[in-house]
Amino acid sequence: MESKSNYWKFGAMIGTSMIVMFGLMYLNTYALEHVRWSETRFYMTFIMGAGMAVVMLSFMLSMYKDSRINLAIFGGSALVFLLALWLVRSQATVEDRSYMKAMIPHHSIAIMTSERAGIKDVRVRKLADEIIKAQRREIKEMDWLIRDIATNGPATTEAEAAARPVPPFEGKLDPVVPSGSQVAEQ
Repeated sequence: MESKSNYWKFGAMIGTSMIVMFGLMYLNTYALEHVRWSETRFYMTFIMGAGMAVVMLSFMLSMYKDSRINLAIFGGSALVFLLALWLVRSQATVEDRSYMKAMIPHHSIAIMTSERAGIKDVRVRKLADEIIKAQRREIKEMDWLIRDIATNGPATTEAEAAARPVPPFEGKLDPVVPSGSQVAEQ
């Protein structure tokens, strides 16, 4: 019976770690309001959990003596890994709004990296500033599109898109980036 409870603890450890890892994947977003649900990050959590289950069980096989359960864990982990990898690579379940919800934190990472990197070359700084402005503008566009599609449905023809044009948005730089270097407002 002790052996079976170890497997339950193992499963709880993997499950808890997966929940924590999912949350940790959002720590590199620039702003809390940029955190959105991401199917891709959700699937990546299963890839990491499956990989972690195999690695941890391999290191602790001496503690887990039931070869049938061990094989089931290895086999199940391989299946979960492959299915989650297919979902990540194919993007089969991702539609318009979920695509943009996943892209907002991705863009936010680019803002944070571009603002906070210790960039010395003025050409690279200029490029980083352009990236910041573009990412901020695109986040605003995606937020607007998410709301519009939720309210009116997708614009599936050019005529529908022309009837509901995306308003012009502007991406701006912060006057001083957190690293302390000055960024010219443009």
